[in-house]
Amino acid sequence: MMSSLVSNQTTPRAGALAPGAKKAIIASSVGTLIEWYDYALYGAAAGLVIGPLFFPGGNSTAATLAAFATFAVGFVVRPLGGIFIAHLGDTIGRKPAMILTIMLMGFATVAVGLLPPASAIGIWAPILLVLFRALQGFGAGAELSGALTVVSEFVSPRRRGLVTGLVNGTAGGGVLLATIAFTIVIGLPKDDLMSWGWRIPFLLSAVLFFLALYIRKSLDETPEYREAMERSGEGKKRVPFLEVFRLYPRNTIGAILLWTGHNCNNYLANAFALAYLTGTVGMDRPSALTAVIIAALSTVIMTPLMGMLGDRIGYRKVYLGSMIFCVFWAVPFFMMLSSGNLAITILALVIGYGGVTGATNGVGGALNANMFPAKYRYTGIAVGKEINAALIAGPTPFIATALIAANGGQIWLVSLFSIACSLITVVAVFAVGKSVGDAPVHEHEATGHPAEVRV
Repeated sequence: MMSSLVSNQTTPRAGALAPGAKKAIIASSVGTLIEWYDYALYGAAAGLVIGPLFFPGGNSTAATLAAFATFAVGFVVRPLGGIFIAHLGDTIGRKPAMILTIMLMGFATVAVGLLPPASAIGIWAPILLVLFRALQGFGAGAELSGALTVVSEFVSPRRRGLVTGLVNGTAGGGVLLATIAFTIVIGLPKDDLMSWGWRIPFLLSAVLFFLALYIRKSLDETPEYREAMERSGEGKKRVPFLEVFRLYPRNTIGAILLWTGHNCNNYLANAFALAYLTGTVGMDRPSALTAVIIAALSTVIMTPLMGMLGDRIGYRKVYLGSMIFCVFWAVPFFMMLSSGNLAITILALVIGYGGVTGATNGVGGALNANMFPAKYRYTGIAVGKEINAALIAGPTPFIATALIAANGGQIWLVSLFSIACSLITVVAVFAVGKSVGDAPVHEHEATGHPAEVRV
């Protein structure tokens, strides 16, 4: 009876926003914007300036590979940060966890912008670069997972596609801002760009960092989380990382595999594409950056729209449909990128990044949030997203660059890599069952096969 009373008082009605929901959406969106601004910024810098500045002395391909290897480092440590900070989020509260993530990311990004190159401090330059990338990844490992958790718990499950789509859409906004910032500084004379110009976009992230920190300090705990803690009475005794595998093994494995196609295609479009267009195709930097900017803008628009579509027809259908499309789209996508024609390149990136990533971003957050009850939701989302990020997202630009180098500049092996990743997701979504993710799992429904038990 008491549990029912608490639920009626704290859980938002269908179509309604709980008190504090707007603040939570803003706080989550700004943090996600910073996360993806930082990552897209480093991805752009890796393909253009990080290699020669921090890994000089080799050929351009080796320098680019080394730069993308440091890009991957941030993703390797993301699961550790995700599991550790999500543990705090599920045991002591969403708010302190969200504050910690933004502080770690903000410090690391500004530190990269202040880092001297190898010509000034020798081997310490790449060592510190790797260290700051690892710190950034540790914080980012729980950022988007926390953002999706918080906003999904402030609204009715029927509106989770829209609100998680809005938050995920700001990821494209971060890519857009980072690309615009780099487009501006890339026009500087080469000596100015390589000495101080490239640092400006990194240092500007401090503004967003202080804004997000200010908003998050006044953030309320979510009503669904408060209800779960009042009902359980054992918040600090649990180990959520172990519990999600023990109570929800099918959903947890499914959540890890769910992001494979999304991460592969996302990072091929926003991190690898820029280096490929300028280094292999021979497109000039301003044109390549313009194409990425337009594609990023398209995903900002498409992501919440796809979230709304998922609210209407089901998150699983939208996600699955986008991955099946990717299987057939991979070859035409890279053929269009290889054309060297700006209009064709823009069209390819808008379809691939705006359409496909917009769809998976739009419904992926709601799909993932519904796979776990509030008591373990932060950890469940973090485990799924960040283990996959370490295995797929971070290595993707490196793998794609290596495949092209090994194949004499030909792109077809990268197409096969994209197809394989999309098929893994398609198989995973079918394997976990038709009902998974379209309605939320509740704590009391945990069984040996929780994926089959729905509300």
